[in-house]
Amino acid sequence: MASQVAKTARRITHELHGVVVSAGLMQKTVKVRVGGQKWNKVVNKWFADPKNYLVHDPNSSLRTGDVVSIAPGWPTSKNKRHVVKHIIAPFGSSIDQRPPVPTLEERIADREARKADKDERRAARRTTKEDSRREERVSQKGGRSGHAQQKL
Repeated sequence: MASQVAKTARRITHELHGVVVSAGLMQKTVKVRVGGQKWNKVVNKWFADPKNYLVHDPNSSLRTGDVVSIAPGWPTSKNKRHVVKHIIAPFGSSIDQRPPVPTLEERIADREARKADKDERRAARRTTKEDSRREERVSQKGGRSGHAQQKL
């Protein structure tokens, strides 16, 4: 049975196409400009209204000028909410010479693996805290109580 993360990720139908404006300045992050239009009621005219998105690029496989397809994903950082789906038209070097863009299944598997590691670390930390609390209680009960020790 698939996890909740996998089910949620597969429901994505929203896909945007844009041009990579900035690549290589941030680790695993590119800036993608997605075109759009906005209607002005006063002038009765459409105006260009492009938007820039910070996009997660796990393998740093994008270069400035690439035309890419991006999809919304889980939040990676404060401003990153999208992830690269695939490269539509590369600019400069061919796609074969670059690291591959991970598929949805690979991204889900990586996220679940990291979550499992985090859960293990939390469980280990929780057990060590409980053990230290038990030891403190035993040491306090062994001799005088903490209040009686403070008076002496």
